[in-house]
Amino acid sequence: MPKNNNNLSPKNLMAKIDKVKYWIRSADQDWKVANHLFEKGDYSYALFFGHLTVEKILKAIFTDKKDKTPPFSHNLVYLSEKADLELNDENLELLEEISDFNLEARYPDDKFSFYKKSTVEFTKNKLEQIERLKKWLLQNLQSSI
Repeated sequence: MPKNNNNLSPKNLMAKIDKVKYWIRSADQDWKVANHLFEKGDYSYALFFGHLTVEKILKAIFTDKKDKTPPFSHNLVYLSEKADLELNDENLELLEEISDFNLEARYPDDKFSFYKKSTVEFTKNKLEQIERLKKWLLQNLQSSI
């Protein structure tokens, strides 16, 4: 059972838990894709899917805490604020950087600088940081899923 049910009826509580599970399952799938892309050497898109993973976990946390549809945003700092997360400076900076992966992978500049920056070493390091962040974020879920 959830740690804090906010006096929801059993039916509404299950609906909320189902929504949270949806976001977590979707994040898990995106994380698998990120790792497959890394294994295949498609580093910039591995980072893009790392962004999607974190975004969906934040949306799960928002849904869990607020029992509302999460904001239609890809900005991870904004989503964390809306989910009332207390971030340390390190996690805040990491969310800012990961948010950039969303735009840089999808909208490359003329020099393809993000693709050049996305070396195996850079990408491995960032995916490891995202993995640590994922674990911390998942600890912020109130529902037992």
